[in-house]
Amino acid sequence: MTSRTPSPQNSQPSPAPSRIRQAAAGTSVWYLRAVALLNVLAVLAVPFRDEGEYFTPYLLTEGLVSAVLALWLAVAMRRRKRAAWIFNMALASPTWASMVLALAFSDADLDFRSHWVNWASTAATGLFVLVLLVGRQEFTSKGDRSNPKTAFATLLSGLVAGGGFGTLLIQATNTASGDGFLDRLNYTLCGLITVQPSTRAGELVQVPGWVDGTINLMGALLFLTVLYVAFRSPRGQELLTEADDARLRALLAEHGERDSLGYFALRRDKAAVFSPSGKAAVTYRMVGGVSLASGDPIGDPEAWPGAIEAWLSEAREHAWVPAVMGASEEAGVIYARHGLDALELGDEAIVEVAEFSLEGRAMRVVRQARNRVRRAGYTVRIRRHEEIPELEMAELVAKADRWRMGETERGFSMALGRLGAPEDGRCVMVECMDTRGELRALLSFVPWGAEGLSLDLMRRDRDTENGLMEFMVIELLQQAEELKLERVSLNFAMFRAVFERGAKLGAGPVLRLWRSVLTFFSRWWQIESLYRANAKYRPIWEPRYLLFEKSSELVRIGLASGRAEGFVSAPGLPALFRRRTRSR
Repeated sequence: MTSRTPSPQNSQPSPAPSRIRQAAAGTSVWYLRAVALLNVLAVLAVPFRDEGEYFTPYLLTEGLVSAVLALWLAVAMRRRKRAAWIFNMALASPTWASMVLALAFSDADLDFRSHWVNWASTAATGLFVLVLLVGRQEFTSKGDRSNPKTAFATLLSGLVAGGGFGTLLIQATNTASGDGFLDRLNYTLCGLITVQPSTRAGELVQVPGWVDGTINLMGALLFLTVLYVAFRSPRGQELLTEADDARLRALLAEHGERDSLGYFALRRDKAAVFSPSGKAAVTYRMVGGVSLASGDPIGDPEAWPGAIEAWLSEAREHAWVPAVMGASEEAGVIYARHGLDALELGDEAIVEVAEFSLEGRAMRVVRQARNRVRRAGYTVRIRRHEEIPELEMAELVAKADRWRMGETERGFSMALGRLGAPEDGRCVMVECMDTRGELRALLSFVPWGAEGLSLDLMRRDRDTENGLMEFMVIELLQQAEELKLERVSLNFAMFRAVFERGAKLGAGPVLRLWRSVLTFFSRWWQIESLYRANAKYRPIWEPRYLLFEKSSELVRIGLASGRAEGFVSAPGLPALFRRRTRSR
């Protein structure tokens, strides 16, 4: 039987052309942006409403809460989130219908038809509903993960705290008489949404303008907090299932020697996407709308394209921004075939055990540091984690946490995020003891295939000798043959090439300026000190790259990377409730 293509006359009616749908979707975004701006101006400038009763367009309430909501919806609509479209339709449609009914059936005592603002508001809201309907097929992205229970609890506690504070503030500043507690509470709750009170509330409560602004600002901050809690990235939440962990470990057992960062794919706050064949995987974490992967894909390089395509498909499905931190040049080439561009981040320091030597003038400083620490009586013990008794490991974890001194736990692309878990038995612990046999510092390395290690954790007592870390690294390299090691990956030196080339004779003014800027920020982030600390061992420098799809998204990716790595802090739970380093 011969197949036949249906003629245009027999085909089904086509939906609105793509360009019309896109224009309608874009118009809805700009409407929400304009409403957010007008709400802010209405709070900061002259109140939008005049004396009289009339209604305003959808989401225009003269309040910062509405401004925040409109702006957040604009962002979600720009990312073509289906949930945002449904929310707007569910709220805007009855709003417009109520306006139409009010205009059609208003009585003489409350004639809404007499004011042009009501007609303009109805028209604007109706047009917004219309562009939503025309552009509905453009909104196909799935919603992000959310925390509804925590967000609802935050909302309730915020309303209690904000309502109580606002009520006390009104009681202290109210110049009218005859108001009761419920009147003040009602005024406060309304003020959390809009700075324009109702007629009855305005008769019973008369407060200075700064009080209205303060209450409304509290409402906006509360709403922002609820949104943040509802959609914050699941830091510390276990996303990697036991089944995924087992599959990743099987891939690492076969191909783990390819990437020194491969073992860090086993962080529990990462999710895994596998290729259709199951022979490769990309691990990532969603941070602020950015699907942030790290290192190279795990598994067989021939299956990498399938895993990358599956990861990118999921990102497009949710309207996430795809990005990769710390990819090697080999992986960067394959990612580039899928539309990602590359930006060099810095270099990873890798020491080849067979080529390492303390001899020569270039290693004099390192030799002197090692000899000074050795003469002070320090000794080193090197063991696999599986060789450390459970109680002793618990003590090591406790000291590691104490030496962190409550600072933010840094690391995402090059840190495991836990210490002492039973499944990490092949990791290596380097312990440094003083003359009394007391532990003063430790290093932890994760496996890099069967014959390599990659640095994970560095902790020391702050009262110890300078050069203690160098002493421990050298002792590990000196005993590498006993552990059957061929290579050790140390810290990552961000922007290493800038420091190295910028210090050479003939460096251009732009390079020297860039080096000066990085040196300035090194006071807080140790950018230059990490480079110099690694350069002592005369390692092989392996470049690592940041991969991205659009250059316009680099700022967003940078913030997400900073949050994931621990350089940019976001509000979170108090330290008392944070998970400890050790696995359960």
